[in-house]
Amino acid sequence: MNKKIKRSTVKFENPVYITGFGSVAGKSEMQSPLSDWFDVVFDDDAWGEKSWEKCERKMFLRAIEIALAKAGLQEEKVDYLIGGDLLNQIISASYSAREMNIPFFGVYGACSTMAQSITMGAMLIDGGFAENIACATSSHFATAERQYRGPLELGTPKTPTAQWTVVGAGATVLSKTGAPIYPKITYATTGRVLDFGIKDANNMGAAMAPRRQKPSCYILKKRVEISTIMTR
Repeated sequence: MNKKIKRSTVKFENPVYITGFGSVAGKSEMQSPLSDWFDVVFDDDAWGEKSWEKCERKMFLRAIEIALAKAGLQEEKVDYLIGGDLLNQIISASYSAREMNIPFFGVYGACSTMAQSITMGAMLIDGGFAENIACATSSHFATAERQYRGPLELGTPKTPTAQWTVVGAGATVLSKTGAPIYPKITYATTGRVLDFGIKDANNMGAAMAPRRQKPSCYILKKRVEISTIMTR
């Protein structure tokens, strides 16, 4: 069977099951419409840790532990861990992987990290290279501010278009087999990043979510891989 459909979409010959999932979120995220679905919520920005970075690592690790528990799997039954975060050297993911006895693929895709991880995980399982794969990602507002804009300690005023990075982590377990009630990943499409010429570095919404009107309305300057997945 030809698994490649056109240029950027693949069809999985053997559907990949989502058998477990876990989420951790901060206090501001409790105000969102998704608040009832979070597994763990904490109201201390550092979650008892000495730094925001250590808090993010804790979130990442906890989300994986919850996902594995829901899937009924021990660490030794997981073939690969695929994931990343927003920080240099993806330290939240890397330090979490250090505490888990699972072969690790680090992924840096910013907002596309989870989709990339799930896409690659599904490809590995469909290709017969794995039976169970954990995918995870995380972010923390305070660590992202220190990484990309201005450390909170500086008290820098926020611009009107400034964004708020999520304080949270999510994880998913992909498996070769699963019950009929489990969602199945059947297709994956790898997209492109389009440069629309947005100059305001703080206005991520304008840069990331424009609606394409006509092919002539943008200038494509560079491409990097991002991914979307389809389930049914």
